Amino acid sequence: MNVKQILPNATLLALLVAALPVHAQQDAPTIQQLEQQLSEQQKMLEQTRQSLERLKIRMQAPGSGPVQGPVDYQATEQDAVGKAPPHPQEVEASKVAPILDQPGILTPRGRFAIEPSLQYDYSSDNQINLIGFSVLPAILVGLIDVRQVDTTTVTAAAAVRYGLTNRLELNAKIPYVYGRQNTITRPIAEGAANDQVFSNSGRGIGDIQLGARYQFNDGGLNTPYLIGSLTASLPTGKGPFDIDYSLNGTSPGGLPVPEEQPTGSGFYAFDAGILAIYPSDPVVFFGGLDYVWRPSRNVGKTIGAMEIGTVDPGDSIKFNFGMGMSLNEKSSLSLGYQHTYVMPTKYDGNSAADSQSIQAGQLLIGYGYQLTPKTNINLTLGVGVTRYAPNAELLLRVPMTF
Repeated sequence: MNVKQILPNATLLALLVAALPVHAQQDAPTIQQLEQQLSEQQKMLEQTRQSLERLKIRMQAPGSGPVQGPVDYQATEQDAVGKAPPHPQEVEASKVAPILDQPGILTPRGRFAIEPSLQYDYSSDNQINLIGFSVLPAILVGLIDVRQVDTTTVTAAAAVRYGLTNRLELNAKIPYVYGRQNTITRPIAEGAANDQVFSNSGRGIGDIQLGARYQFNDGGLNTPYLIGSLTASLPTGKGPFDIDYSLNGTSPGGLPVPEEQPTGSGFYAFDAGILAIYPSDPVVFFGGLDYVWRPSRNVGKTIGAMEIGTVDPGDSIKFNFGMGMSLNEKSSLSLGYQHTYVMPTKYDGNSAADSQSIQAGQLLIGYGYQLTPKTNINLTLGVGVTRYAPNAELLLRVPMTF
């Protein structure tokens, strides 16, 4: 190779070496560009974290159904509320066992949820009735009636829920009730040697419930989900003034003996409530407040020697709170408390002398298990902590989504 051939090649190589630093300097990102890229990545991470949090809320909220489909981390918050992700695939998700009357997250738009349930209630009450008048302290002239009242109620019900929109749900519940009551009494002042037993039972359709629920806000990491509810109970079951009473038999206190147990309240009832759901890893907190209005009714019936006119059964206020957590991918546990205050009953606009307010409190423990992606089984145990609450309550529910 001669000099003429080497010189052009060397010149070309020198030019390339000189141009490399300039080209590298032009391609090197500036500080502003790096800061901009970092800011964009932080925004993407925040969007992904919010999407994961919304998905977790749907998985763990009380009463929520299984979430199906791949997760779209770029989905907006509005798309995540009350709506399952698209492209259905089986995704196993843990859910908090529902322990309240109303479930939590709404049924997705255009979807049905059917919930058959079976409830068992047992209560036992020991009563001592003093029927007479006192002439001196601790000395009673009259009748002392000691009685034990055992009441058992079994309710089979079917509830249907439909997601009308992403925020609005319609629901209905039809119960069938069987009740039995055993009363063991012994009037001490009459010198009775044996107990007297009064037993009766009743069965039939209970009070049908129609309602709607609405989700007010989207919620978020530091904002609870707020869900309002309106429920109307229709007096389709037999109430205490609709059943027959024995014309010949009376209790030791002189009151007529009912021939059967009622299956309903006998009054209309309108329930307005608010439920708050607040996720806080690894648990979900929830609480609610309800007010039940029961309009008065003109009974216009004679029971024994009593003339029954207009009866106002008394309104009630109910509040509840609790928490739930997932144990694994398919099972969950919930703990809560529910308290109901019932106002005194009024007859013909006046408070009855023997009427009083009632306080009913229950400790609630719930277990949940996911049988299939669309079917759950939930068991709730209620333990009475006040006199007027059932001693024990068991509720089995099997919600299914379609």
